[in-house]
Amino acid sequence: MASRPPLRPGSTDSNPLAVALTYQRPHDPAPRVVAKGEGEFAAQILDLAREHGVAVREDPDLVQLLSAVELETQIPVEAFIAVAEILAYVYRSKTPLASSPGP
Repeated sequence: MASRPPLRPGSTDSNPLAVALTYQRPHDPAPRVVAKGEGEFAAQILDLAREHGVAVREDPDLVQLLSAVELETQIPVEAFIAVAEILAYVYRSKTPLASSPGP
């Protein structure tokens, strides 16, 4: 996947957090963290994502976990299920239903 779906939750304090992931099959064995930030930098990540039509998802627990990951590093095993659900949603939203009945 060439797009970078950022994940942004509202954090417990006044500074929002944002983490951007990329996953390029078959090159990447797992999604990688390619950007992360808090406060104004998080807002910039989100703005860029929206400007480019990239899916944005809020998940406070997941962003806390992913914000601890070093840049250009694969996500931890603990995040696989949550990130897989997000990627599945993104793929479904971009792919027309093949099973839709024709006219």
